[in-house]
Amino acid sequence: MSGLTPEFEFVDGTDKSIRYLEHGWPTDLCRWHNHEVLELHLVVATRGKSFVGDYIGEFSPGALYLIGPNLPHNWVTDEYGLDGPVDLRDMLVQFNQKTIRDLVSAFPDFKELDGLLQRATGGIEFIGFDSDTSQQYLAAIRDAKGADRIVKFLQMMLAVNEHPHQKILSVANADFRNFRSHHSNIGHVVDHIIENFAEDISLAQASEMAYMSVTAFARNFQKLTGSRFLEFVTRVRIGQACSMLQATDEKVATICHEVGFKNLANFNRHFLKIKDTTPSAYRDYTRSELQK
Repeated sequence: MSGLTPEFEFVDGTDKSIRYLEHGWPTDLCRWHNHEVLELHLVVATRGKSFVGDYIGEFSPGALYLIGPNLPHNWVTDEYGLDGPVDLRDMLVQFNQKTIRDLVSAFPDFKELDGLLQRATGGIEFIGFDSDTSQQYLAAIRDAKGADRIVKFLQMMLAVNEHPHQKILSVANADFRNFRSHHSNIGHVVDHIIENFAEDISLAQASEMAYMSVTAFARNFQKLTGSRFLEFVTRVRIGQACSMLQATDEKVATICHEVGFKNLANFNRHFLKIKDTTPSAYRDYTRSELQK
């Protein structure tokens, strides 16, 4: 499982209103990070787990997201079944919220975008948005210059705003601006959990790793990630179990232990609570869906 290197990303937008990026996988750009700008992000290839604030879910090719400012996020590709590197995994546009606010101030017709920006604070997934259409929009933005690029960007923003199936991902927008001094230490713990999910790590051990008291660590971890420490560990383990249920024929009991649970009953209880189904039913359903 690819690591999530915690990092605050500075995006220089002094010379352009929007910034287009694309990259393959693996890459150092795939990491647990946040930035002050918003990000409209399309996953072109691979499957895996999406981490957005306190939300952990699954993504597949065509998944389209709008990530709000200072909201930590990453898309972790599952390596099961992949033969090698992927040339193009992500296409994305980053832009400053003030840019849209100024536009709305100058042109009230764009006020409908206010609601979209508000919803984006917790991250949005546009369920079922046509993948080919997303790629066409982003490719047009990539290839355009000057004012024409802005026009094409606004066309895509208006299109996603009108999409009827928008899923808010994170119930709490973890705002890094008030916790910059703690960011690298807590982020180091997040990275450790993602890379070593099967290992036991207590709240006290995590606090020591972050060079903080237990009380301060617990408070700031929840504010930074949107989840309590043990909840986050459990959700990471269940997310990995989902990947293994999809990609392998290992028994549920084996997967239970490989992702860090001590007994099957506890694993089944947590899985049902988070996924609202049993591990076996989840495997059957996802495999049938992937074969369509």
